[in-house]
Amino acid sequence: MSTPIHIHHNGNIIKETSFLISPNNRSFRYGDGCFETMKVLNGQILLSDFHFDRLFASLQILQFDLPKFFTREYLLLQLLNLVKKNQHSKLARVRLMIYRGNGGLYDSESNFPNCLIQTWELNPANNILNQNGLITDIFEGAKKVGDKFSAIKSNNYLGYAMAAMWVKEQKINDAILLNAFDRVADATIANVFIAKDNIIKTSLLSEGGINGIMRRVLIERLPSIGMRVEESCLSVDDLIGADEIFLTNSIYGIRWVKQLKEQKYKNELTQLIHKKIILPINRFD
Repeated sequence: MSTPIHIHHNGNIIKETSFLISPNNRSFRYGDGCFETMKVLNGQILLSDFHFDRLFASLQILQFDLPKFFTREYLLLQLLNLVKKNQHSKLARVRLMIYRGNGGLYDSESNFPNCLIQTWELNPANNILNQNGLITDIFEGAKKVGDKFSAIKSNNYLGYAMAAMWVKEQKINDAILLNAFDRVADATIANVFIAKDNIIKTSLLSEGGINGIMRRVLIERLPSIGMRVEESCLSVDDLIGADEIFLTNSIYGIRWVKQLKEQKYKNELTQLIHKKIILPINRFD
């Protein structure tokens, strides 16, 4: 992926190298804010309504004071202007981050939603179901909590960042994160689904996982292709005993897991879901 030449910051498009952040910034200090990662195809943001639903719900929970101009339409325009400026309109990943400004833990200067947007080109392989299944394992170094903030894509991403480092050390593809009860929360950058006896299951949001966009898509659309889907509490034993495991996010859609620990999996239902639900999204034009 190429490095973006320009970024958007609070209404202005500037060179990436000219951006500076104060050491007193609350996002830098405390992870105070949230972000959205979106996919651009042929100059359009895929599933933009879902992304903005989640973003504005998160901003309300995080108690930002939104100016009148700070609307979905405004943000969409800024996103697409930057995509065009960086010549990433064909296929790209966009990261929109909202952060609080300067201040200490108890004395924020304001609750204004500072906005930073970046874009990167995407490899066309992101639109294709992975041919080689993922090798995964359980990351024991962090435990997710299930509270009012756990489903937000928070700027405080430490547990996931450490899990991603561990994945590289282990020379595997991804890691499953558990909650304090040793049940499945999610993966480093994805939600976790299992298929067992033709029933699709994913963890309840109260289990500590991120409220993923593709997670929402599948929960809403799987019944339309004749598949039963349930939100429940998933144990590691449920993963081991599954017929299939797949991971979802808004960039690659769906990826199938070939192996967790010593257990091997197939991908028949995953292929069908990719064909019936993910491909139609990626054919938007």
